[in-house]
Amino acid sequence: MSLVFLLVYAAALVAIGWWSSRRMTAPEFFVAGRQLSPVLLAGTLIAANIGAGSTVGAAGLGYRDGVAAWWWVGSAGLGSVALGLWVGPRIWRVAAADDHRTVGDYLHARFGPDVRAVMAVLLWCGSLSILAAQLIALAGLLEVVAGLPRTYGCIIGGVVATLYFTSGGLRSSTLVNQVQVVVLVAGLLLAVPFAWHAAGGLATLVAPAVPPGYWNPLGGGASGLMYVALLAPSFVVSPGLLQKVFGARDTRTVRTGVLVNAVVLLLFAAVPPLLGMLARVLHPTLGNHELALPTLLHDDLPPWLGTLAMAALFSAEVSTADAVLFMLSTSMARDLYRGHLWPGATDVEQLRVARIAAVASGVLGVAVAIWAGSIITAMKLFYSVLSASLFVPVVAGLFLPRARRSDARAAMAAGALVTVALEVGTRGVGLAGLAPVVWGLAASAAALIVGLMAGRAPAPQ
Repeated sequence: MSLVFLLVYAAALVAIGWWSSRRMTAPEFFVAGRQLSPVLLAGTLIAANIGAGSTVGAAGLGYRDGVAAWWWVGSAGLGSVALGLWVGPRIWRVAAADDHRTVGDYLHARFGPDVRAVMAVLLWCGSLSILAAQLIALAGLLEVVAGLPRTYGCIIGGVVATLYFTSGGLRSSTLVNQVQVVVLVAGLLLAVPFAWHAAGGLATLVAPAVPPGYWNPLGGGASGLMYVALLAPSFVVSPGLLQKVFGARDTRTVRTGVLVNAVVLLLFAAVPPLLGMLARVLHPTLGNHELALPTLLHDDLPPWLGTLAMAALFSAEVSTADAVLFMLSTSMARDLYRGHLWPGATDVEQLRVARIAAVASGVLGVAVAIWAGSIITAMKLFYSVLSASLFVPVVAGLFLPRARRSDARAAMAAGALVTVALEVGTRGVGLAGLAPVVWGLAASAAALIVGLMAGRAPAPQ
C-alpha cells in the first residue's frame, strides 16, 4: 500500500511540474521571472534545504551520536540567517540590475570569465555528490517499503526529479515545492508523538546504555558544533540557493522569505535527531544507522501515518534533488555554454541546453548514487569544497571594491586545494582539532588578504 501511494504521489508531482511549464520562457526557467513572493521563496528554500541529509542523514546521526546531531540542520539555519540579513538582499540588487540569472553571471561580471569557469567546474564535480545523496536516501526508503534493490530505487528517484524539473525549471519546481513542504512538515511532525509513545516516552529514551557524549548538545560522537564551520558558509553562498533568491520580487521578499526558511530550519533541526534517538530505543541493533528513520516510520507507526511520513521523506529527498538539478542545468547553460562555448546563444538555445543538462545530470547522479557509500559521507565533501572555494570570493565581491580577478582566483584555488588535500590526507579528520573546511576557509581568506595587501589598483566598476 505504501509503495502504491508513493508512486501515485510521484506521478502527481510530475503532473504539477508539467502543468506549470506551459509557455515556459528562459527567464521563467532560470529565475521564475523574478516574481516569487515571500511565501513561494520560503517554500522553495525550505524544500531545497530539508533533503536526505536533513531527514534520513540527521536521524541517523541522532541514532548514532545523540542530541548533538541538531547541529547538522541547525547550522543550515544559522547560515540562512546570514543569507537573509546580509548577503541575500545585496546580491539580489546586483542580479536584478544586471539581469544575472546564475551566480556564475555575477562572478563573471565581478571577476571575469575564468573565475566563472572555475566555479562551474567545481559546482559540477561537487553537486553530483549531493544529488547522489538524495537518491541513496530514496533507495533506502523504497528498500524498506517494498524491498526494492538499491539500483531500482535510485533510478525511480532520478526519473521523478528529472521529469518535473526539466519541464519547467525554477517556476515549476517552486510550485511543486509548496506541496512537498506541506507533506514534509505534516508527516514528520505528526510522527514525533506516535514514535514517542511507541518507544515508551522519556523513561525508556534515557534508559539504554549510550556512547559517551550522547547527551552533550555541543558534541557527541562525530556530531556537534563543528558542523557550523562545515555547513553555515555553504548556505550563505550556495549557487542553488542564491539563484532561488534571484527569483524574488524585491529585497523585502528576499529578507522575509529567507528568514522564514531560517526559522523553520532552526526549529525543524530537533525533529530528525529525536526520531533517530527513538529509533535507537526501538531498534538498538540496526546494521546501518541511516536506515533508522525509514525503519521507524515503516515498522512503528500506524499504517496511515507511516504512509504519510514516507511521503514526507520522499518529498524531502526529491525536492533537494530538483534543487541540485537546478544548479547543474542552469550552470551548464549560462556559465559554460553561453559563457564560454557559444557566447551568442539565444534564450531559446539556453533553455534547450539547460533541459539537456538536467537529463544528463539525472543520469550521472543515478550512476554516482549506485556507486557511492553513505548519505552524510557523500555530502560532507561537497559542502566543504563549496564553502572553502566560494564563500570568500562571493563575499569579497559584494563588500570589498578593491578585490580583483586574481584575488578571487587565488582565494578559490587556495580554499579548494587545502580542503581537498586535508580531506584526503587526514581522511576528513583535519589538523589540530579543526576540520579541513576550517583550514580551507583560512587559506582562502589568507590568499585574498595577500592579494589586497599587494597594493593593486581599485577594480573598475
